[in-house]
Amino acid sequence: MLHAFSAVSPYLKFNPKRVTIDNTIFKLHYRWTFIILIVATILVCSRQYFGEHIKCISDTVPVHVINTYCFFTSTFTVVRHLNNTALSNGAIFQPGIGPYEIYEEPIKRHAYYQWVPFLLFGQALCFYIPHFLWKTWEGGRIKALVYGLKMVSLSKYLKEQSLKYGQLSMPCLEETEYRIKDIRRSMIERMRLNNSWGAHMVFAELLNLLNLVLQIYWTNLFLGGAFYGLGPKVCAERWTEQMDALDIVFPKVTKCHFHKYGSSGSLQMHDTLCVMALNIINEKIYTILWFWYAFLFLFTLLGLVWRASTFLFYKNIKFTRVSFYWAKPGKMDDHELTAVIKKCNFSNWTYLFFLRSNLSEFVFNKVIYHLSSEFPSEQRENVINTAKLSPKDNDLGPSRLQTLRVDEISSPLLEEKGNNKLE
Repeated sequence: MLHAFSAVSPYLKFNPKRVTIDNTIFKLHYRWTFIILIVATILVCSRQYFGEHIKCISDTVPVHVINTYCFFTSTFTVVRHLNNTALSNGAIFQPGIGPYEIYEEPIKRHAYYQWVPFLLFGQALCFYIPHFLWKTWEGGRIKALVYGLKMVSLSKYLKEQSLKYGQLSMPCLEETEYRIKDIRRSMIERMRLNNSWGAHMVFAELLNLLNLVLQIYWTNLFLGGAFYGLGPKVCAERWTEQMDALDIVFPKVTKCHFHKYGSSGSLQMHDTLCVMALNIINEKIYTILWFWYAFLFLFTLLGLVWRASTFLFYKNIKFTRVSFYWAKPGKMDDHELTAVIKKCNFSNWTYLFFLRSNLSEFVFNKVIYHLSSEFPSEQRENVINTAKLSPKDNDLGPSRLQTLRVDEISSPLLEEKGNNKLE
């Protein structure tokens, strides 16, 4: 059995080198839901562990023929015998099984079971599609910038040469400084040229919600309208001795009609009972899926509320500080962070958020420091604007001129100060 589930083992491995380009709720869709559906598909297809999917009783028709026929066509139960009173009195031995008038009494057909593995596998692919699209739109930009900087805080001990031990690599001081400048350059170019990064992220998250709603709808349609209320009914009825919702939707014994010609050429109908061993697995799978989809729907809505709050409050420095601390704990300089955030739009802020998720406190503070050197603060902008006015409109005293001169020469020194900070 462990060999049968080896296909999903790569998705369960923890990879410390994996770069984060989405949030936990996104992972619930493309990783955990995908794994649950793939495991369910494997279980439904594993005859060696749960026996034949269907076994029918027949005295005159070969067993393998009647089994194959009744599995590929639909079996049925009689609606009149879906009765708790008759079941309790012993009038019937299984829900929906008993004598009936052909073509006169209503019956409930069950034709879904042969399609269950295909539906589960298709749903697994649907839950992966939003992640695939987002990964394509993101283009590996975050990974290209932060890859290899996991242990960069140790670079101050490596002045000239990088160190590599097994799968771990520690860049030297010079390489670290070069990578930080590369991140700064990429961030500045992104601010000026491309503002669609955040929009693609939001669209992918909305696509997760839309896909989840569609999968719930299709599952309900597939089970004949019985999926919406399956969870509450199971909780209320499963632990009683009476017939419950699972016995109706996933019957363990059904009826099947097989027609063949007799010796004289007349058409004969064989009424057979079929034991649906597969429904023992199906009922567990769809009960688990009901509760999982309910959990996933709730947290997906909460995730969209969080995304809406980031769109509304990303300019607020307190909100940004709390959000970045949530992404990865660590201290940040408020003045430098304020200078950067005031120049960011929503896409730039989201990009910075994922940089914070993947970089250490040491490196991220260096990135913010270098970015803040590119964006003058409000005080510096006011002084520069004042200096541009004519002398007759502004009387600049010696102290103001000295401040202006210091401010004008401070920008090139910020780069040198940042380089000395590591030493």
